[in-house]
Amino acid sequence: MPLLPKALGKFARPISSSNREAQAYFNQGFQLEYAFDKVDAIRSFREAEKRDKDCAICYWGEAWAWGSYLNGPMQANEAPFALAAIRKARHLAAHHASVEERALIDAMSVRYVERFDPEKRREQDIPYAEAMRKVHEKFPQDLDAGTLYGEALFLLEPRRGSRDIHSPNVQRILSVFEGVLAIDGRHVGACHLYIHLTEATTEPGRAEACADSIGNAIPGASHINHMPSHTWNRLGRWGDSVRANIQAWHSDQKAAIGEAFAIYPSHNLHMLLFAASMDGQGAIAMQAARDYDKMERDHVYPILALIWNFGQGYARLRKGDKDAARASLKRLLDAAATASGTFRFNSARNVLGALSGILEGEIYRADGDLDKAITAFQHAVAEEDAMMYDEPEPLPFSARHWLGAVLLEARDYANAERVYREELKNHPHNGWSLFGLRAALEGQGRPSTEVEKDFEASWARSDTWIRASRF
Repeated sequence: MPLLPKALGKFARPISSSNREAQAYFNQGFQLEYAFDKVDAIRSFREAEKRDKDCAICYWGEAWAWGSYLNGPMQANEAPFALAAIRKARHLAAHHASVEERALIDAMSVRYVERFDPEKRREQDIPYAEAMRKVHEKFPQDLDAGTLYGEALFLLEPRRGSRDIHSPNVQRILSVFEGVLAIDGRHVGACHLYIHLTEATTEPGRAEACADSIGNAIPGASHINHMPSHTWNRLGRWGDSVRANIQAWHSDQKAAIGEAFAIYPSHNLHMLLFAASMDGQGAIAMQAARDYDKMERDHVYPILALIWNFGQGYARLRKGDKDAARASLKRLLDAAATASGTFRFNSARNVLGALSGILEGEIYRADGDLDKAITAFQHAVAEEDAMMYDEPEPLPFSARHWLGAVLLEARDYANAERVYREELKNHPHNGWSLFGLRAALEGQGRPSTEVEKDFEASWARSDTWIRASRF
């Protein structure tokens, strides 16, 4: 495992070792674990151990990296390595660790057991969180101890879906991270986790300062480059999100020549596709989709073929081939009725239900039956609303873009306005909804300078000329 100083940031945690390479590898391992690059973090900590075989805290680092993290629980085959590493750290700690290092080692030692069962990991995670609370309280100025305590609490919460920001558990985790960030507002570990904690709440803007600083905190770690977009998507900073994910994708590519670390490259492309679509940057969205397809074509989601079927049906309808569109719709409806899989963390039934509702509504619209089109689009909206929060959402558009557009055609301007305002709560400052909202207000004789300015600013980077809120 090489040292990649150009890919790393300024973060450092001095350790009880006089070996400079051991220190350098320890810093690299710490940064990579903060970046969710578990494998390379383990490799880095092991390189530190090779340089100083008495480095107790280096073995602690390896044990930490083997353990559960926000995006994945520790697996049964990983547990023996974590246990061996923390036992080695404890063996060395009495003579080769500082007081703070011994506290961290002792706390980590309660996390690992002989017969680890991933389904029962809370039996270790709860006492580990309590042990880290004591470390944090004993060393309140140790920002990494505070971050690890916050992480330990976070791991006790459900990972997916929305979070109630008023929940006592969420408030407790917020207070820990905000305590760290009050001392160092750019702490990469605390910022990373704070973004993830707040993005699924009603107050994602709490992490905006972190989003503004974290992208270059570890320049060659693609997941860190990408992380601002989790907040920016929620705030409607679509252009910034596009740039963050392009930077992440560049780091993913640099990893192939040993200049960076590729971390979740397909996720970076998915987020790029989503943000570029909302920003009207069609060329970037299409290229991201092509790159994603190359990466995921041979594995993961069978539903992608059905999403392709939706696209084909929609395109055929636009060319006037209603029979082909109806055939595609039948395949979608049949699949939606029997689907049992997922697309990332959402039900395939909901995703396919939203797509079939959109395609069905467009077919009715092409037939001139706006009432049935409205009903179909309302069904698509209901399926979309049934999806859980995800990062990003499964589809790079909203069913409300279609519902609002057909309401405008039906001259139901008041309801069109309502639909677009609802959609803008979900995706602020997206030009598709702003275009429709502008038309809805004009239709009621209430043009808005504010909406006009918002649309012009939001669509300033677009390469797509639109005549409606749906393509």
